[in-house]
Amino acid sequence: MQESGAQNAERIRLDKWLWAARFFKTRALAADAVKGGRVELNGKRSKPARIICIGDRLSVRKPPFVHDLQVLSVSPRRGPPTEAAAMYRETPSSRELRERVAAQLRSESVFSRGAPSGRPTKRDRRRIVRFQRQEDS
Repeated sequence: MQESGAQNAERIRLDKWLWAARFFKTRALAADAVKGGRVELNGKRSKPARIICIGDRLSVRKPPFVHDLQVLSVSPRRGPPTEAAAMYRETPSSRELRERVAAQLRSESVFSRGAPSGRPTKRDRRRIVRFQRQEDS
């Protein structure tokens, strides 16, 4: 009987693992992502109740990022982020691509800021008046 308990400790539902590994805030969101095809298990689409084991490969798409992972451990509970990060290993190519996309998004946000639209707020107006008074002096 204890053998099956040890075996269950190394197997868990896909949606529960995604939730415990902190890829999704709730199990419902994890299940919806799996149903929507944004999660692949060993290169194939699967269902949320699919049992995953240590060593399985996952591809998790959370636009604009893609995480390619190998399952290192399973846990039935959602722990702190440090424990969650220890549950998987991301491939170096996936990490590099994700960091490149993040850098690109950061640089685009810097250039996309244009002139403010609409009326200035009360706080903005006070700053403008203060700046104009300094110029006159």
